Amino acid sequence: MLRRALLLWSMWVLTVVAIAPTAAQNPLPLAVESSSARIGVEELLRQGRQLELGEQWGDALSHYEDALRNFPDDRTLHERHDQTRIQFDVARRYRDDSFRRAVSTLTRSDALAVYNDVLLKIESHYVHSPDYAQLVDHGLSTFDAALAKKAFVETNLRGVDRTAIDAFRADVRRTAAARQARNRFETREVVAEIADLGAKQVGLSASATILEFTCGAAASLDHYSTYLTADQLRDVFSQIEGNFVGLGIEIKAVDDALLLVHVIPGSPAANAGLRSGERIVSVDGRSTAGVSTDGAATLLQGEEGSVCSLTIAAANTATANTAADDTTAVGGETRDVRVRRAHVEVPSIENAKVVDAKTGVAYLKLACFQKTTARDLDAALWQLHNAGMKSLIVDLRGNPGGLLTAAVEIADRFVASGTIVATRGRSSQEDFNYTAHRVGTWQVPLVVLIDGDSASASEIFAAAIQDNRRGTIVGRRSYGKGSVQGIFPLNLAGLGDSGGIRLTTAKFYGPSGRPISGAGVTPEIVVQRTAKPVAETGQAPAEAEDADLQAGIQVARRQVASR
Repeated sequence: MLRRALLLWSMWVLTVVAIAPTAAQNPLPLAVESSSARIGVEELLRQGRQLELGEQWGDALSHYEDALRNFPDDRTLHERHDQTRIQFDVARRYRDDSFRRAVSTLTRSDALAVYNDVLLKIESHYVHSPDYAQLVDHGLSTFDAALAKKAFVETNLRGVDRTAIDAFRADVRRTAAARQARNRFETREVVAEIADLGAKQVGLSASATILEFTCGAAASLDHYSTYLTADQLRDVFSQIEGNFVGLGIEIKAVDDALLLVHVIPGSPAANAGLRSGERIVSVDGRSTAGVSTDGAATLLQGEEGSVCSLTIAAANTATANTAADDTTAVGGETRDVRVRRAHVEVPSIENAKVVDAKTGVAYLKLACFQKTTARDLDAALWQLHNAGMKSLIVDLRGNPGGLLTAAVEIADRFVASGTIVATRGRSSQEDFNYTAHRVGTWQVPLVVLIDGDSASASEIFAAAIQDNRRGTIVGRRSYGKGSVQGIFPLNLAGLGDSGGIRLTTAKFYGPSGRPISGAGVTPEIVVQRTAKPVAETGQAPAEAEDADLQAGIQVARRQVASR
């Protein structure tokens, strides 16, 4: 039986705005903009182009995702987002050992089998009926971008004259324009013809061509659907299980260094003394100045048991000079740290504690929704109960989501009866109403903290609490990612590196029937942000300076007093 996982996050760094249907499916409305809004868009486009010129594709993609949250109907931002995503995906694939193995080992027929299986899964499971011409067009854009990429050319077309490659690109466009793709069979035939053309004209392996069209087809559907390489598929299932191999850090490229946004408790990085807010100024002797977030992730990856040498600058100090062998920070001291990569267990619950002993207000941060989350929450709740909990604040700020089933299980801990969430898809198999069970319900009054980075599974929980009038939501409107993704391995006989595909299979709705996609959850008590986000500083504000938390504590105290 096909192994499948239902998730509500997109891949671990690239959390994006709510699904925006492609122009072919649902043309974007022509928005009437004020002059000030247009100026804002132009500035965002200018900043994005600077990142593109520097080939900082991961940072550019994040930039356009954030921009679209403020200007969701702007066509140019959508175009730049989509083109940047193509560039980012091609670059990432050719840094992926499992993808390069697939390119080198899959035969033409193997690669076509992978492509056909992806088309079959789109036909069977995607939330909308596929537009086959669109799948080919986006695959063509992806393939064309790859032919201009140094990594693709050096891997697949070494020694081929650039003029010959450009002539082939023009022939590919003419070939695609002359063919129709109205169903899966015609779509596959078009791609096979282009693959054969590449083999004949420039000696390009058919598998390299077909796999680019495969990736392009998946990415054409929406911002969340994508082809997963074999290594990426393993990473996704590791995230579901709540463990992976690495250092145990979350990073962001900032100020010519890598900011440690979060250090996972008990991880190799934490055991080596690394702290949030510090900066990595070199990795294995290579300066991190000018390195993108995506490039840094590549630098920090490695096999279990291998050692990574880091030069660390203290929080809020200037960073190191750009010379790779210069480890002296300008304006601050640095230290060298060696961290051994190891198996990292990712805790679902962080910082469970009583924040007001007098009134019994307890707090816990729910960091993600994975297989272990319900078990972790149960342990934390009993710990807080024994410590005198009379009201509970659940912090979902920055929580990008996770498993649909985990979100339902967590909401079921607090909602005694009624609907938790409903999913609706193209297939009736995707239509389901998840309901609460009275057994095991905690009656403790609730406050839920959310912000613009609370997405998907976080929004299921927040909407369930709000619509069932089970607690008070505090903070800022949530992300608005109201869709469910399924993970489908491509289990083709003998093709060990064929990977998988992540597809949007349904949209979800709160207990009241309201859609979450594009709308999010709006708090009853809105708190304006007064401090920079953790992602910009690497340090959470002190409790006394955390406006969201202080507002939540006031609500929780009133809850206790009214009982």
